[in-house]
Amino acid sequence: MIPADHPRAKSLRTRETLVDGFRRNIVAVEGLIAHGRGEAYDYLIGERTSIPSKKAIRAAAASLLTSNKKAVLSVNGNAAALCPKEIVELAEITGAAIEVNLFYRTEQREKAIKAELEKYGAKNVLGVGPAASAKIPELSSERRRVDPTGILVAETVFVPLEDGDRTEALVKMGKAVITVDLNPISRTAKAADITIVDNFIRAIPALVSETRALKGKDEKSLKKIIQKFDNKKNLSRSLKMIRRGF
Repeated sequence: MIPADHPRAKSLRTRETLVDGFRRNIVAVEGLIAHGRGEAYDYLIGERTSIPSKKAIRAAAASLLTSNKKAVLSVNGNAAALCPKEIVELAEITGAAIEVNLFYRTEQREKAIKAELEKYGAKNVLGVGPAASAKIPELSSERRRVDPTGILVAETVFVPLEDGDRTEALVKMGKAVITVDLNPISRTAKAADITIVDNFIRAIPALVSETRALKGKDEKSLKKIIQKFDNKKNLSRSLKMIRRGF
């Protein structure tokens, strides 16, 4: 039992959520290590959603809304354990598909993640089992396997908590890539078109909220938001915040 007044209560609850996800075969044991690394960067940005992150969230919302239902939300174990409800909400608002994509891939994990998402109302979760029959060029890891009706043909791919090599490969395929990455100098952060430098559990609810707010905007206004966003400059601002102690 975590005391409500514990100074690290929220962080400890997040860790417990991931451990529970591991026990239910959603999270890989390596995902627990990855979370610890990310949490260290969260300390560096002050454990809050910064102004640069808010700008990236707004651009990401606009990008998903202008993808003409050709967007895919790529989901791994950590994402499914931490924010399954919000992932499903984001898909519903934007018309994006949801696809399971794992580095440590087993069909049991894929099915467990699919079931977790379906519990919150997801329909037609892609990339599970034999459905992941296509391959991303230049990748040798299990992340190369994608659904031919999902990531392979998507215009925009949302890849939170991502590996740099797949982000780079998706960009080479001509796709617009949105990510959430607490490390502003990672390969993923630098290769993506829009990088939200924030904790996933803060970024996803904020992205859902921003997408709802922009839903009624005309396409011209949304595209203007995207055009004004400069990922390289935004990452630089995030890095400066870390250097000066936020």
